[in-house]
Amino acid sequence: MAAANLLSEEEFSCPVCCDIFRDPVLLSCSHSVCRTCLQQFWETKGSQECPVCRRRSSKSDPPCNRALKNLCEAFLESRSQRASAEFEVLCSLHNEKLKLFCLEDQQPVCVVCNLSKAHKNHNCCPIDEAVCDFKCTLILWRKRFIHICTLYIFLHHLPFQCQAQHTERQIKEEFEKLHQFLRDEESARIAALKEEEEQKSHMMRRKIEEMNGEIESLSDQIRNLQKEMEAEDILFLPHTPKEPEKVSALLINVAKHLSSLKFRVWENMQKILQYTPVTLDPNTAHPHLHLSDDLTTAECRPQTSLLPDNPERFEVYPCVLGSEGFNSGTHCWDVDVGGSEYWALGVIRESESRKGSSVWDSVWSLHYSKSSNEYWISCPGQADHVLTPTEKLQRVRVQLDWDRGKVTFTDLITSSHLHTITHTFTDTVFPIIYSYSSPVRLLPAKISVMIENQSVVC
Repeated sequence: MAAANLLSEEEFSCPVCCDIFRDPVLLSCSHSVCRTCLQQFWETKGSQECPVCRRRSSKSDPPCNRALKNLCEAFLESRSQRASAEFEVLCSLHNEKLKLFCLEDQQPVCVVCNLSKAHKNHNCCPIDEAVCDFKCTLILWRKRFIHICTLYIFLHHLPFQCQAQHTERQIKEEFEKLHQFLRDEESARIAALKEEEEQKSHMMRRKIEEMNGEIESLSDQIRNLQKEMEAEDILFLPHTPKEPEKVSALLINVAKHLSSLKFRVWENMQKILQYTPVTLDPNTAHPHLHLSDDLTTAECRPQTSLLPDNPERFEVYPCVLGSEGFNSGTHCWDVDVGGSEYWALGVIRESESRKGSSVWDSVWSLHYSKSSNEYWISCPGQADHVLTPTEKLQRVRVQLDWDRGKVTFTDLITSSHLHTITHTFTDTVFPIIYSYSSPVRLLPAKISVMIENQSVVC
């Protein structure tokens, strides 16, 4: 096994535990991991992914990498021999082998030294145990170093600028929609004003033409009367001419165009406005959960960009929280679960860690699994309660009454009550959504404008 001596310890280190491979297995992506480390990693992640490249493993029980296992065993044996040879150093005082290690003076000693005044009553251990302890300490320091380096990189490469630029772009797009709506409203109202102006102008031209005809007719009558009067044979004047017809509604209806103009524009703005009682927080979304730009839709898909592993982000389950927590009052939000094969809706305690598999210990929720075709209610410290809806759920309403300690689930399609969870809440809770396949979407609430009449008392 001379080849083992040519390789460094890093070549024989597991990428998960950073220790020499123990029973290494070979994944379909050609990476090797300790069997125990792989099983723990899969249990934590909830999916059979490679810890190195995140590719999904095609086998639930990967084969043993015997070649690597043999090399690791040879490497450990060689290192042990080298360590034994290195530590078989004679004591400079007593010419004895240094087989002990003084824990108080932190130095190797021989048997005679252990009995001498210099090390009398000191705690000593076999030097092999001390080497093993130092090795474990070194591994811990190495992991600590890697953690600090990772944290350093995380803090110095947080996507603040990318987030800010993306958010700024979205804000500008939303305001551009509002600006375009206002421009369209302005154009429509100016067009209505121009149309009325054209109608009034047409009416005025028609009236002027009619009046010109009447003027000509009256002029002819006046000339005829003058001729008759000059002939001095007129006995009486003809009938008295009628009064000129008064023309109304010739002015622009200014009040129609300006009355409560801002309110009328705002009233029409409801066509493009959308209010969602709950929006999603992208900083809490699992890396495989993709959120829509308006933060109302969550879809599970392969990760395409590197996201920071911040404490708020879910690590194991594809979950995301609402952007606002509740510690009082009544709150309600509707969710379109559509064709999702596995989903969960509910609320979670704010203090619950987003890492690890213990997330559901603080979640009050409704679940669905297509594989078992079951709906069930999950509550901390209680057995799951199976539900049997008459039809497949498409849209679900979640209502939280924090003060009364109730979480109610309702089928929006049939308006039927599904279940009510009772619990005395003491902490802030956040809406939580779990989605494993098709998109899950938060539905907008209906918006209405109500004008309150104020009575004046004299």
